[in-house]
Amino acid sequence: MSRIGKKPVELPAGVTASVSGQTVEMKGPKGTRTFKATDDVTISVDGNVVTVEPRGKSKRARQQWGMSRTMVANLATGVSEGFKKELELSGVGYRAQMQGNTLKLSLGYSHDVNFEVPEGVTVTAPKPTDVIVEGIDEQQVGQVAANIRAWRKPEPYKGKGIKYKGEYVFRKEGKKK
Repeated sequence: MSRIGKKPVELPAGVTASVSGQTVEMKGPKGTRTFKATDDVTISVDGNVVTVEPRGKSKRARQQWGMSRTMVANLATGVSEGFKKELELSGVGYRAQMQGNTLKLSLGYSHDVNFEVPEGVTVTAPKPTDVIVEGIDEQQVGQVAANIRAWRKPEPYKGKGIKYKGEYVFRKEGKKK
């Protein structure tokens, strides 16, 4: 039995859910999101509770059970609170600033990196060394943050680069004479 799948998803205040076939649609203060589940699960809405049940005992049905429940829970969280990833730039001369819909990064290259922010995600740079990525789609927020981080991952000798807030960078000792 899926421990995750057994738990019903409680809808926060201000969020409404509707199911048509295998498609779940959630509306909340931050927007509207949909998720299309596979035919291996049954999704039902009872008041402000969404439940997911497997359609059989196959391995695939049990896998989809937990995953579908998590996706429905992420829809509810996204349309009510939203998701947020915070990045920190550390290094001499490393800075970020927003110019319209473009994040301009100075990362020690001979040129500035211009990162176009995709639709559905908002990126802010409250300080030159901080970048905040926000949105209602957890996957898209995480992917945008990973794409920004990929320009200069933290290196283990000096710790320079773009890291997630709170991320621990394992430090190595340099060469010995």
